[in-house]
Amino acid sequence: MEKIDWKNLKFGYIPTDYNVRCHYANGEWSDIEETRDEMIPIHMAASCLHYGQEAFEGLKAFRCPDGKVRIFRMEDNAKRLQSTCRALVMPEISTERFCEMAKRVVKLNAKFIPPYESGAALYLRPLLIGTTPDVGVKPAKEYSFIIFVTPVGPYFKGGFAANNYVIMRQYDRAAPLGTGRYKCAGNYAGSLLAGKIAHEAGYAGEFYLDAKEKKYIDECGAANFFGIKNNTYVTPNSLSILPSITNKSLQQIALDLGLKVEQREVPEEELATFEEAGACGTAAVISPINRIDDMERGLSYQISKDGKPGPICKKLYDTYRNIQYGIEPDRYGWVTVLDITE
Repeated sequence: MEKIDWKNLKFGYIPTDYNVRCHYANGEWSDIEETRDEMIPIHMAASCLHYGQEAFEGLKAFRCPDGKVRIFRMEDNAKRLQSTCRALVMPEISTERFCEMAKRVVKLNAKFIPPYESGAALYLRPLLIGTTPDVGVKPAKEYSFIIFVTPVGPYFKGGFAANNYVIMRQYDRAAPLGTGRYKCAGNYAGSLLAGKIAHEAGYAGEFYLDAKEKKYIDECGAANFFGIKNNTYVTPNSLSILPSITNKSLQQIALDLGLKVEQREVPEEELATFEEAGACGTAAVISPINRIDDMERGLSYQISKDGKPGPICKKLYDTYRNIQYGIEPDRYGWVTVLDITE
């Protein structure tokens, strides 16, 4: 293992020692395998390559001040994957199998879990693919489920800092009754062009309006949006938005902090009324928003008054992170504690 500069990790990929796998055929799942092989043997006609039968998840494990390792809300990731499986006609991974594989792969790669002081984490990527060779458009009969891990740093270079975003009304991320609420590869491939244009223009990411009316805020790149005003946490309610586990957690924390929570349609014009706002997801937790531009309409919504994260965003972020690290009580059973001795 090469020496890793934990404090300067990027959100990318670093090889680790093991991944875990199982395979589906003849209506049942195989035993769980442990392997050092980073490659997947796959037929060139596999359904995942041609017709997008692919689902994935993302979650993190943390080395904590008490010396223990904690995985955050893995049961919720298992349930979301099951929802995606039902939508894409793929066999479901039971919550028990998902969690067993997640815990095993973290333990097998314990030396790659970043130290607490670094602010980095071990990222888990569960991946489910259809492997049946067939050029006909139909669900596969065979599947492979894999969980690999890699140590990662902050998703945004500046860490917890306010960023600028841009509304891309000429692009849609997902249709209202399409696959937007499921975590499948096609949703992300469809967002790459808009994201590239936004980044080249100097923005941290792109904002999508609802595909039907182009009136309401949908998602912020690959993250959910929330705004704060009048002591209320407001987040969009849309069938094309991925149900973010981070957003779900932040809503509960907001309630615990004495805020009200509203999940509803958010018209673009309402952006001008928010005192604070953020994009939230597993990778960044919260990316506070400084400004949102609508270049087509020549509008700019200045959220942050001083270019820095607001006090409520900071409190939400700190509370969330402290629960992940075992610093604050886990009142809702969100974390799984692993006692790992290396």
